[in-house]
Amino acid sequence: MDERWSWKLGAVMYCVNNKINGDNFEELIEISLSFYRERGIACILKTPEPFKTIEVRKDGRVTGFYMKKAQPDFKGVLCNGQCIIFEAKSTIKDRIQQSVVTEVQTKLLDEHQKLNALCFVMVSLEMRFFYRVPWIVWKEMKQRFGHRFMTKEELGPYKIKEYRGRLLLLDGIELEDIEMKGVTNEQRDSGKDQK
Repeated sequence: MDERWSWKLGAVMYCVNNKINGDNFEELIEISLSFYRERGIACILKTPEPFKTIEVRKDGRVTGFYMKKAQPDFKGVLCNGQCIIFEAKSTIKDRIQQSVVTEVQTKLLDEHQKLNALCFVMVSLEMRFFYRVPWIVWKEMKQRFGHRFMTKEELGPYKIKEYRGRLLLLDGIELEDIEMKGVTNEQRDSGKDQK
């Protein structure tokens, strides 16, 4: 294999790995959100992305396109009625680039934040480390860190705890009269939680 094809294969494999990690991260988020939905703490759902299929081949491959520019991945409401919206981003690298959030997603997150919604970017590094970065921190990366990316160390204060294969995505978010410092061990060990 000549050098040109080797480079192309490497680029394709990088994209495939990133796509697989991104899909797995979103699935993990959905599983984690069911934990909160079952307990009446929050109802946060994946934003559907309208996709038009042009062709389904015999080998199962699909040709098509997304009909709209991507919105933030998850939207919902907390038990006190407050809106929450976040984008999920995954990378196989040890840092996340600010540019992975699109202009459309940035505009919508800005609009929601102006209306007092809780806005975040959920980050997965290497599908092993998970973070909830407040939108204001994400937008001010250059001012805060001197560059337009965040390293594992810079993401450290925003690390998400894990519990029984779920991410405690809302842990530490304070609501009116309700402090989300996690869920009690009794709630965590309740019958619905044991799968």
